[in-house]
Amino acid sequence: MALVGFARVSTTAQDLAAQLEQFDGIGCDNVFAGKQGGTKDENERKLEEMIGYIRDGDVVVVTKLDRLGRSLRIILSAIDAIHKEGASLRTLDGAIDTSNNSPFAQAQVSLIGTFAQLERDLIVSRTGDGRERAKLKGVKFGRKPKLNSDQKREVVKLYNSGNGKSISKLSQKFNVSRMTISRIVNE
Repeated sequence: MALVGFARVSTTAQDLAAQLEQFDGIGCDNVFAGKQGGTKDENERKLEEMIGYIRDGDVVVVTKLDRLGRSLRIILSAIDAIHKEGASLRTLDGAIDTSNNSPFAQAQVSLIGTFAQLERDLIVSRTGDGRERAKLKGVKFGRKPKLNSDQKREVVKLYNSGNGKSISKLSQKFNVSRMTISRIVNE
């Protein structure tokens, strides 16, 4: 029997160190870690690598159930794959231990997975609410405009003057794409 750790953070800005320290503290034989930033590929690759590594009788350890995946579907699929390899899953927060294969334990896995998904959905909702409040206060999100309002007025004036100022020539003059000029003149 081996203890196999699986660590994951949701963004490249987050740090795996706290999770890795916990795995060192309990004596994990091997730790697989993924940083998810923009795409889910690295996390899925590390999860598949870990599942390919585990053997019958091993215990996969995660700090919390939501570290196993970003959605209920991924979490439950990972748990199923771990069980197919003959291994069990244990969370360090004490919420789950699938070494007990009773119907109650299986129901607990589904219920905890549901609450993990609910928690993630609530975080996304609160983040969205915060963005909306910031927008109402005038906070601008996204990239800064390529041209300021004076430059935009000049683009429209030159384009409408008919002095041979085509979208292509204006894009060269203002050092922006033709699409940017096209959007400005069509506003």
